[in-house]
Amino acid sequence: MAETTHDATSGEDTPQGYGYCSWHHRFAGDVRLIDIVEQGTGPGHVHYACAPCRTAYGLVPYADRP
Repeated sequence: MAETTHDATSGEDTPQGYGYCSWHHRFAGDVRLIDIVEQGTGPGHVHYACAPCRTAYGLVPYADRP
């Protein structure tokens, strides 16, 4: 039987992407969705944060919340 090399804690299954970080106002790699702001009378907003901003501001990605 083949042995797996996948480490469950490596974060490989975590969605990642390149996009605009709403906290430092620049494009960055590894941005994650942080917040969705829905507005009934107009367009809503979404906020993404890169890894350094998530660490610096203690942000929890939307997908990781209970």
